[in-house]
Amino acid sequence: MKLIKVFILSLFITGIGCTEKKTIEKPLPTQKRPNVILFLADDQGWGDLSSSGNSNLHTPHIDAIKNYGASFDNFYVQPVCSPTRAELLTGRYFTRLGVYETSSGGERFNLNETTIAEILQETGYRTAAFGKWHNGMQPPYHPNSRGFEQFYGFASGHWGNYFSPMLENNGKLVQGKGFLVDDLTGQGINFIEKHANEPFFLYLPYNTPHSPMQVPDEYWNKMKHKPLDSLASVDKDEDLQFTKAALAMVENIDTNVGRIMTTIEQLGLEENTIIIYLSDNGPNAYRWNGGMKGKKGNVDEGGVRTPFFIKWPGHIKNGLNLVDIAGSIDLLPTLCGLLEIPVSTNKPIDGKDLSALLLQKDTTVQERLIFNHWNGKTSVRNQQFRLDEENRLYDITIDRGQKIDVSHIYTTLRDSLIAAKENWQEETMTLHKNNDKRAFTLGYPQAIYTQLPARDGIAHGSIIRSNQWPNDSFFTNWKSVNDSISWDVEVMEEGRFQVHLYYTCPEKDLGSIVELSFNGSKIASKITEAHDPELIGMHNDRVPRMESYVKNFKALDLGTISLTKGNGILTLKALEVKKSQVGDFRLLQFKKVE
Repeated sequence: MKLIKVFILSLFITGIGCTEKKTIEKPLPTQKRPNVILFLADDQGWGDLSSSGNSNLHTPHIDAIKNYGASFDNFYVQPVCSPTRAELLTGRYFTRLGVYETSSGGERFNLNETTIAEILQETGYRTAAFGKWHNGMQPPYHPNSRGFEQFYGFASGHWGNYFSPMLENNGKLVQGKGFLVDDLTGQGINFIEKHANEPFFLYLPYNTPHSPMQVPDEYWNKMKHKPLDSLASVDKDEDLQFTKAALAMVENIDTNVGRIMTTIEQLGLEENTIIIYLSDNGPNAYRWNGGMKGKKGNVDEGGVRTPFFIKWPGHIKNGLNLVDIAGSIDLLPTLCGLLEIPVSTNKPIDGKDLSALLLQKDTTVQERLIFNHWNGKTSVRNQQFRLDEENRLYDITIDRGQKIDVSHIYTTLRDSLIAAKENWQEETMTLHKNNDKRAFTLGYPQAIYTQLPARDGIAHGSIIRSNQWPNDSFFTNWKSVNDSISWDVEVMEEGRFQVHLYYTCPEKDLGSIVELSFNGSKIASKITEAHDPELIGMHNDRVPRMESYVKNFKALDLGTISLTKGNGILTLKALEVKKSQVGDFRLLQFKKVE
């Protein structure tokens, strides 16, 4: 690197290193390590960019990362959100990490894993994540416990409202400001400006174009009447309104990427900042995607191939297009390679350090395999072929659509890939829903706040969930003293906690008494204030949603509970139901009391 060479030369001139050793405790601003900004879109397909050839939208700022940097033409993530995010952060296949679902605890990766944020933090980086975390809500699974000193956003898998929703700021519940992606970007800009003279790692895992399909009028009005030229394959049932909403959301992302780029340029940080852009899986519906087979949730090309662009002026060649297969597992070792810092993890890394390839120091194509898995299905990709979940073989270099099975021509290759797939499954797939003994954590010593939402609870009696998809759901139909909500909890350190219950209740049903208990400790309070807001979301949805609608919940102070260290069942129930119901329940917020 040029900066390192200048620093070494200055040491030689002054005699340092020849006659004596001196330590520079803090590098000068002009000599600091490169910053890293990582953009991650949610449910954006490879084809949802103008640089991919989609004529339906315009994404100049995202495309500029590709045009003034490098792109991997064959970059692979996993078919859904949590697995990809876990792999990006750890450099290891998600199947090793304890991730097997996208909700209810199965989205968490194990506590003995090391993240790229922790590695960078140890070398002096300021770290922040603003957006959708989706790898565990309760500390120490929370981002603040995994290397990010700042977190603003939501830790769940999807959110029910993108306009000034309830969010969290380092664990504390807060109200968002404006459209969520705009708000997250504003937080990112503030972070960059505050730490412009220090090395920083900014992770921006945006929440769009994941449903619900909400986007500001400015973007929707441009798209809603626009004729679409690039469409899904003729054999797919494309919802054109959904497609337009998704593309409008991507154009909003592009604007926000531009805001970050402008900030970097205005602060003079462009040449010392690595910027990366990718998505977490294939598109969330059938739309134009370069003729590839599959979408989100599938292990075919269309479900796992994503754009991957990386820009570092003066180091990575403009417009460099790499055909080597690569994947989400490669991000951690490659960043460490670019930054010239050790991969200081306690586990073997599955990914490859591709920094020499990006810097054009070594252009040799290395033979390797990349595995994709979800919902009991596994496919494997080498440099030329993909073996699908049914052991059909496709030459991807000429058949992205996976239409011609060539396994009868390459029988030896097919058999070797089948064996590799079976070995990989046996080696890595150790944790499943039926053998996951991890409780939801509470009382982590380094955390002030812990949230236990309806998403992670189990309803008993007549209580039902507001929607089959748990992530942004709440509990309703709470009518009896025989009804309850429970959580399997591990209290990590004994202590006293102030507890707020977030509820709604119409005035006619006031008066119920609710109790929270754990291993003999109990607190109770009466609901005396009415709060009966309308469901929201449908007014901002551009197409009907499948997730739960949401509403604004009110905090009830349940009191302060003393919890002893250990495992047990945390139970919320009614001691008295005054009228027809207790009310609806969204979450419990615990705050550690000194």
